[in-house]
Amino acid sequence: MASEIAQPELSDANSVGIVQTKFATLFVPPNPLTLEGGQKLGPITVAYETYGELSPGKDNAIFVCHALTGDSHVAGKHSADSRKSGWWDGLVGPGKALDTNKYFIICANVLGGCQGTTGPGCRSPETGQPYGLRFPFITVGDIVEVHAALVRYLGIETLLGVIGGSLGGMQVLDWVARYPDMARCAICLASAAKLSAQGIAFNAVGRRAITADPQFQNGDYYGDEPSKYGEVGPRFGLALARMIAHITYLSEASIERKFGRDLQHSDHLAYDLQRETEFKIESYLHYQGKRFIERFDANSYLYLTRAMDYFDLAQRYGSLQKALGRTNARFLITSYHTDWLFPSVQSREIVTALVETRRHVTYLELESVFGHDSFLIEIEQLEELMTPLLAEAHRRFRTS
Repeated sequence: MASEIAQPELSDANSVGIVQTKFATLFVPPNPLTLEGGQKLGPITVAYETYGELSPGKDNAIFVCHALTGDSHVAGKHSADSRKSGWWDGLVGPGKALDTNKYFIICANVLGGCQGTTGPGCRSPETGQPYGLRFPFITVGDIVEVHAALVRYLGIETLLGVIGGSLGGMQVLDWVARYPDMARCAICLASAAKLSAQGIAFNAVGRRAITADPQFQNGDYYGDEPSKYGEVGPRFGLALARMIAHITYLSEASIERKFGRDLQHSDHLAYDLQRETEFKIESYLHYQGKRFIERFDANSYLYLTRAMDYFDLAQRYGSLQKALGRTNARFLITSYHTDWLFPSVQSREIVTALVETRRHVTYLELESVFGHDSFLIEIEQLEELMTPLLAEAHRRFRTS
């Protein structure tokens, strides 16, 4: 899940600079991907970005798994005049926690997404038309299968680490259970081994907002240019879904501190029901919805939130102990005391399972006022934790 935040400018001396999105074509017939739901899909285009250089021993690769509405653009800018840097720019670059002088960083847009990887907005090779709701059902495991295939496509058999927060953290957990020997360390931030009933409920309301929009048209709302999401389809429903979700990414303390009950346009109440944005918090949420529809596809939102709903690591393997006991990866698990979407109790369940299976794990519940978004904002805290873990894992990898 998780929202976007402002990032440092390119003038930052530790920026990776100008970066380019690359594309790989995987699972080409007659070797399509068999999805967990039983359907087959291929070919699959994967949009990805890399930062740093792969070492001769191929022992320094780290895969970053993005959150629900993220993409492959983790750091740097796509051009000198780009307005925004990558979504984790403060953490990825020379001398940063994910030090591109030492490590080779990979991030790919998820299967079912809308930022270059095959998803419902892409054209079906059979019909030549956008898939829409004819796109097959996908799971977190299917996303991981595609990312693991990309890693192998890049000539890498073993990752130094796999890292992610929120939906990205779910991918991390699935990855080490599915491919127990593929990563030397796993960093799971503000996530869980399954989505809570409350999380499923918020997703359900968001999806209903989209499908109830008259412009949804049963998912067949694409024009001649499906990438122009802000101009076609269920714009109001998708914006509302984003507004609902964004509330869950914040904390009560952060909302009060930033907005309180401040009015947007005057010092006095208007006593006017037709004024939709009388309070500043209302204006902020409308702004978040407006920005979101310009960059995201409503169908992708439906598919990816449903993939989160279905994720249940213990159910798949019989228990968390059986799932996580398959790997010898070293773990870092973090939660945030103001995160009510993925509360700390869920992280402690993962930690308990790791301890019971005698796996190496470091766990911290971090202090932050920013709620679920904390792992995107409180970069300094994560640097202090990640840097020594990755350095030790790298040392062990090189000497093994």
